[in-house]
Amino acid sequence: MDIQEILRGYKAGEISLEIAEAKIRQIDERPGKGYTNMGFARLDTQRKERSGFPEVIFCSGKPDDYLVAIYRKITELEGRAFGTRATPHQAALVQEAIPAAEYDPVSRILKVERSGGASGNTGASGMHGVSGSCDISDVSGATGVHGVSGVGTASGGRVAVCTGGTADIPVAEEAAQTAEFFGARVDRFYDVGVSGIHRLFNNMDEIRKADCVIAVAGMEGALPTVIGGMVRNPVIAVPTSVGYGANMQGLTALLTMINSCANGVAVVNIDNGYGAGYMATQIGRLAASGRNRE
Repeated sequence: MDIQEILRGYKAGEISLEIAEAKIRQIDERPGKGYTNMGFARLDTQRKERSGFPEVIFCSGKPDDYLVAIYRKITELEGRAFGTRATPHQAALVQEAIPAAEYDPVSRILKVERSGGASGNTGASGMHGVSGSCDISDVSGATGVHGVSGVGTASGGRVAVCTGGTADIPVAEEAAQTAEFFGARVDRFYDVGVSGIHRLFNNMDEIRKADCVIAVAGMEGALPTVIGGMVRNPVIAVPTSVGYGANMQGLTALLTMINSCANGVAVVNIDNGYGAGYMATQIGRLAASGRNRE
């Protein structure tokens, strides 16, 4: 929460003068500052001001007490929190401390939404609208199908998330839910890989409506190249570690995507759904901003 948000909350009567003063004191505007020092972590309280996105928590490997304290502090400062790669054990600890926290075991995202409503375009954890030939029953932990996420114009634009197979869905959901949390409308097209390419062709009219396409694939990683040759907007390729021995934990797919002959394809790291969702939202915001000016 930046100073303007604090002042608007005070003006609207949502927070008291004492709370507003305390929150402002936590924001140090001097050069080289702008963070909250917790001893074991320095939370970047000015990141949203600089980049448009608040700090995100990478849960993997963090000691239990530290993780819970970080979630508490970020929720206190921002009113919400978003973390990736959380284990069920970590989720249980954070949910005990913050009952409003939501955990999706498919994407391993652990988040706290603002009270009184969801901050993205969905209100429940799990998968929120699967298009294409994916069978929702094949995905352990997924909670419900609600059609296409988002209503009306999304501030983060429109993002299509496609996967080669069902096994790629955990990485795809990390991307999709990241984009949704930051304000994008997300359309999902799962299990549309090149081994049954007619499944992709049957959905191309909808995929082309997106401001940005995230293509998630393991094995040989051909999906982003095919999509890149069929759409006019940017494609973010996400190699996954899904595959047999020579897939080399995603290295084969990564090299295929880096060497794509299709134009307009950018590649993130292996299994990096979060990075793809973040970048897609940046692109979507620019597209949405352009439409709003028209």
